[in-house]
Amino acid sequence: MILLFCGLSGSGKSTLAQSVKNKLARADIFIEIIDADQYRQKLFSDLGYSKEDRFENIRRLGFIANKFSSHNIITIISAINPYEEIRKELVTNYKNVKIVHIDCEINVLIKRDTKGLYKKALLPDGHPDKISNLTGINDPFETPVAPDLYINTRELDVEESSNEIYSFIMRNIMREKYVYNDYAHIGNG
Repeated sequence: MILLFCGLSGSGKSTLAQSVKNKLARADIFIEIIDADQYRQKLFSDLGYSKEDRFENIRRLGFIANKFSSHNIITIISAINPYEEIRKELVTNYKNVKIVHIDCEINVLIKRDTKGLYKKALLPDGHPDKISNLTGINDPFETPVAPDLYINTRELDVEESSNEIYSFIMRNIMREKYVYNDYAHIGNG
């Protein structure tokens, strides 16, 4: 299973991914986190923040996630991933991709500003430190049309949000095992 966490910067994607990883590890379930920020720094430094580069980044992350998932490792891709088209492309191209929208209102994110990005994006034009491509401020974020799971981190704290995601994963694992076991008897009659 691939969980595609998407949402604005500071919404809690990385924090929730780590919290869910810890919960699943305690249940002896294999899980890997693919954090887009880390992969950009270490492997994909050739990519910028144009729409085309954002698409390519998600394609690469999806390819890696699929490798883990094919070995029964639940994989979380934690990325802003602002475009519906590329999210749907991953759903179409890979087995069992679930879109998880990690949401929080922009005014709360501006107050949180965990990385100082919103402050820089809101600087006046021409300022040398201004960020001109921050998703949600001066670059678009297309809200997922029909996410498989919706989490609002203004309404739920880390523990509550993690529990929701954990329960979602466990329900899907059980559903997959049931379907697999159901088909396993066919032809054995």
